[in-house]
Amino acid sequence: MLEDLTIKDFAIIDCVTIEFEKGFTVLSGETGAGKSILIGALSFLLGGKADVSQIRAGSHEASVTGTFFLDTAADSDPAIQWLTEHGIETENNRIILRRYVRENGKSGAWIGNVPVTRADLADFSSFLVDIHGQHEHQSLMKVPEHRKFLDARAGITEEVSAFTSLYTLLVEKRAFLKKLASSDQDRARRIDMCRFAIKEIDDAKLKDHEDENLEDEENRLLSYEKLYADIDSVRSALDGGENSVVSVLKKICRESQNAATLDKSLSNIDSRLESAFYELSDISSEFDQYASKLVFDPVHLQEVQDRLSLIYNLKKKYAGSPSAPLQEVFNYKAEAERTLEELDSGEYNLEALSREITELEKKVYISAKAISDKRKTMSETLALEVEATLKKLGMNGTRFAVNLCEKPGNDVEQKCGPYGMDNIEFLISANPGSPLLPLAKIASGGELSRVMLALKTIFSQNDPVQTLVFDEIDTGIGGEIAVAVGSHMKNLSKNRQIFCITHLASIAVYADNQIKIEKGVVNGKTASNVHPVHGEDRVMEIARMLSGDSASNESLDHARAMIQKFSGGL
Repeated sequence: MLEDLTIKDFAIIDCVTIEFEKGFTVLSGETGAGKSILIGALSFLLGGKADVSQIRAGSHEASVTGTFFLDTAADSDPAIQWLTEHGIETENNRIILRRYVRENGKSGAWIGNVPVTRADLADFSSFLVDIHGQHEHQSLMKVPEHRKFLDARAGITEEVSAFTSLYTLLVEKRAFLKKLASSDQDRARRIDMCRFAIKEIDDAKLKDHEDENLEDEENRLLSYEKLYADIDSVRSALDGGENSVVSVLKKICRESQNAATLDKSLSNIDSRLESAFYELSDISSEFDQYASKLVFDPVHLQEVQDRLSLIYNLKKKYAGSPSAPLQEVFNYKAEAERTLEELDSGEYNLEALSREITELEKKVYISAKAISDKRKTMSETLALEVEATLKKLGMNGTRFAVNLCEKPGNDVEQKCGPYGMDNIEFLISANPGSPLLPLAKIASGGELSRVMLALKTIFSQNDPVQTLVFDEIDTGIGGEIAVAVGSHMKNLSKNRQIFCITHLASIAVYADNQIKIEKGVVNGKTASNVHPVHGEDRVMEIARMLSGDSASNESLDHARAMIQKFSGGL
């Protein structure tokens, strides 16, 4: 569970440390106060996108740190397993996550005291927190997502992934069979093309990065006169007469040595001056050696340019463009060799490949049928679970169903897709007597929010994630339905740590803990203040949520009564 969060210079949050408790925690405040910024900071900590726009105006760095308590006694806990696999230890059953982003765009992350990549951070934190964003329920509008929900509940996500690999292999084998079954003339033409390309590239005897080295050499030869003039000028300045650098420095060294014999405190400076003299003398000698070898060779220049022309033509034929890396030519040759082996080595023949495909088709069908059977069994269970949960959420009489139908076609290839033989779609009837219709077409925003909450509740039964965050799950609801949602979250928090951003007092009064986010101006800058509210402070906040008035006795009495009724006291 999340124990504390420290946010510094993130969006409009200056610096705040918040401690969290178990159970159901509500985040409330005026619109625009920064409630979603708090969730944004948590998302950033868990591996979300890092952007310089997240840094508070006038600051150079935004950072977020969080402490999580882990049940280290549970060896099967995937979070503990992940840490063990990566050699990261907990301290007092706790692990600290830290992340920052700087104004130059650089960002960093740590798990414990170990620096990690954003991908590793997101991978690990997925075992700790599940954030249900305020627009996440829109995934229910996407029919392909329905399969993922059903497969997750059936516990067959990995099995479906294995099926996808098997199906992909079948598709590849069929494509290869089609390629082998092409006309002999086309096959012979492709063999000739591959052999020609391989021979032409081999004959060129190319070397890694040869094009880059040749371009440097060509540039040197073409710039001979300027290069020689520059080198000659450097040599002359270094050691070309009495007033050259080396000559003057030699004289200075003698005088420095004399001074050092008179005052030992100058010995260190004298040694450094002597080192400078020897270093510059050595540099001068190397420039002399370079100049002695520097000659203009038009024959060599022509050889370099001819070689570059050959490489240019090879790139035009076998790389993406004449300016592409030479490695693309090597890659083309390797691909041509693989294709030639397939077409010419005799490793495969049509009859053997056809038998292999037939066996794969059987395996694909058997696997798809097994997956489909599990989906059918779970679809009935899921429908009952969703209906029962929706009833608790004020959608009494709602019918929910999972529509499974076999993909159209007459053979395995047509009946199966990458995820099996089923087309899957959620159906709903929100009103008694109404027919079941596609969820994506008829459900309102409030209904979608509750269906998603129901699914989250059902999946959490087998989900090891201990902290669930709901960002404005109250979209499109109110009245008795909001009361039902609040009660449901309260029950859900018996075995989970639940956070919920809400504007509705009828949800907030169920919370075990309430945190208020306020926006104000500090030292001329807008800032969010985050603090827990208890006792009469909470009464005033609930009163504000009820009627926008936290001062009238009527609002305060109403708020106090609701807290007493639904939370069991102040």
